[in-house]
Amino acid sequence: MADIIHIDLEQEDRGNAKNAVLWKDRKHFMWFPFSFTKYEVRNNRLYTQKGLLSTTYDEVLLYRILDITMTQTLGQKIFGTGTLLVCAKANRDGDVVLENIKRPRMVNDLLSELVEKARDQKRVVGKEFYGSDGHAVRDMDPDEEFEDPDD
Repeated sequence: MADIIHIDLEQEDRGNAKNAVLWKDRKHFMWFPFSFTKYEVRNNRLYTQKGLLSTTYDEVLLYRILDITMTQTLGQKIFGTGTLLVCAKANRDGDVVLENIKRPRMVNDLLSELVEKARDQKRVVGKEFYGSDGHAVRDMDPDEEFEDPDD
C-alpha cells in the first residue's frame, strides 16, 4: 500500500534518514493502483517512473519547484484521489504531473514543506527564480547569444 511515510524531519537533518522514502505512490485508476507510473520523494528529489516496456525515469530537485497546484474532478473526489501539477525551474518542459494520487491534499502539504526545507538548506530564495517582470526565468542555452535590450 503506497502511502505517506511519516519521518521526523529533524532526524533527516542528522543523516539518520538520508535515503528514506518520504512519500511514494502510483497513478490510480479509480481507487486501484493499477498503473506502471510510480512517484517517489527521497533525497531532496521528486522521482517519476513511467512505462512498462519502455520506461522513462525523471527527477526534479525539490528546491527547484516553484508552484504546486492541486485539482480534483468529481470522480477523483468520490474515489479519494487527485492530481498535482508541479511547476519546476528545469531545463526541460518544467512541469511534472502527479496524476490520480491518493490523499492529494496531504501530499501537497508535504511537498510544500519539503520544498521550503530544501530551499532553506540550499539558501535559495524566490527572487533567484524570477526576473524583474515577475515571470519565471528560463535557463539560457550556452550557445545562445545574449542581446542587451539597452543597445
